[in-house]
Amino acid sequence: MFTSVQRAHVVALACSAPRQYGKPWQRWSGEKLARVAIEQQIVGSIAPSTIRTWLRQDKSKPWRYHWWQHSTDPQFVAKAVPVLDLYEQAPLLQKRGELTVCVDEKTSIQARQRITPTRAAAPGAVMQVADRYKRLGAVQLFCALVVASGLIFAQTRLTKKFADFKAFLSALFQSFLGAGITVLHLILDNGPTHAPKQLAPWLASLELTFEVRLYWLPTYASWLDQVEIIFSKVQRDVLTPSDFASTLALEQTLQTYFADLNHHPKPIEWTYTKTKLFAKFSAPPPAQLAA
Repeated sequence: MFTSVQRAHVVALACSAPRQYGKPWQRWSGEKLARVAIEQQIVGSIAPSTIRTWLRQDKSKPWRYHWWQHSTDPQFVAKAVPVLDLYEQAPLLQKRGELTVCVDEKTSIQARQRITPTRAAAPGAVMQVADRYKRLGAVQLFCALVVASGLIFAQTRLTKKFADFKAFLSALFQSFLGAGITVLHLILDNGPTHAPKQLAPWLASLELTFEVRLYWLPTYASWLDQVEIIFSKVQRDVLTPSDFASTLALEQTLQTYFADLNHHPKPIEWTYTKTKLFAKFSAPPPAQLAA
């Protein structure tokens, strides 16, 4: 039997970094925790399964991890608020002829052809995917998401230069999405492909039937861009595992995928609001928000 104090020490051990105990591991496992608990004389002996049971009861999973990103933009709140306002007001704005669109690129999508054909799943067996493959090139996916409707405008290109971005935007403006609108609210990040210093002058030089308003996301805040959720879906649904006979086959598959999504578009259920933002960050002065 183990005492409550011993259990508490083992759980505390699981909530520490292995390197605090001179170990090279990045994460714990039941076996590693048992070993260090004995070395630290917390217990005389213990089974890894006992530790896993304790951690499961405490809803602790020290062997798991997830990535997170912290924006270092000093104007994070001031830049994020207009974007969150647009997300909230997008349906109403669209009824008034104003379209809210998120734009970005998923770069260097490789066409990898498996050396041995992929085998479909069968009773008692999962899908079989060969480890070896041939690299057949890569494409760049440019994507625009209409926030209010969930409609997507997507194109693939071989490069990701500003010229490619301008060509994509020109096609977007001329597409059915631009028909009958008065304002296009364009949300995008400060990536080099978007050429922040050149984009506004170029847009001003165009003879468009509607106004384009730019909204730049805070730096290192890609999670605020709804189109990133679309890219996650593409990765799961189409690109994992990657098995394409050519870049053309990859492009055609992506086109078919987006055509299917647009047959039954669904707006993203965005839950991060200004209320949540201000709960974590203090609200800037009204003058700063209006700037």
